Amino acid sequence: MTGTTRVPRAEIDGIYGGVLKIAMRKMMGGVPQGAEVLWNHPKIFKDSMKIGRKSETWEELDKNLGTFAVMAAAADIGCSFCLDFNYFMAHNKGLDEDKAREVPRWRESDAFTTLERQVMEYAVAMCRTPLEVTDELSDALLAQLGPAGLVELAAKVAFMNMSARMNVALGIHSEQYADACGLKPLAVGSTV
Repeated sequence: MTGTTRVPRAEIDGIYGGVLKIAMRKMMGGVPQGAEVLWNHPKIFKDSMKIGRKSETWEELDKNLGTFAVMAAAADIGCSFCLDFNYFMAHNKGLDEDKAREVPRWRESDAFTTLERQVMEYAVAMCRTPLEVTDELSDALLAQLGPAGLVELAAKVAFMNMSARMNVALGIHSEQYADACGLKPLAVGSTV
């Protein structure tokens, strides 16, 4: 991890905390420092986890597209934890990790289809203030993803926007999950 968090880490305790630590160790090999930071307010931590878990059950958007979208949003915001964690999760879920690796440089990479590029463009446009989502891009994605797919894309990016901005503001950084499982380092884009 580079840098330190801006809020001290709290001991994850209690029955729920014990179960949570076991689950995190099983899934990630340890308890992320970011989880300990968020544990300063367990209700926010738990509610964020619930939303994240529920978003994993949504099925209208191709899993690779969803992963590329949230990683593009994380790269645009500058959340190294989110990028690393989603690259690690792409590997664990059997998604296209070669493409996931290229997301930080999606504009320069020739690895992506037109649809994948449009999805990442939409994700980045949603992260800008003010939003830069255009009618043309929305129409193009609506035609390819359908209404439910576009709503799911927007919801996944919105949740990532919240998570990534919170992590950056609190000083939560990458914990090198991708390195730990032997993945190639994430590509570096000109805007990251």
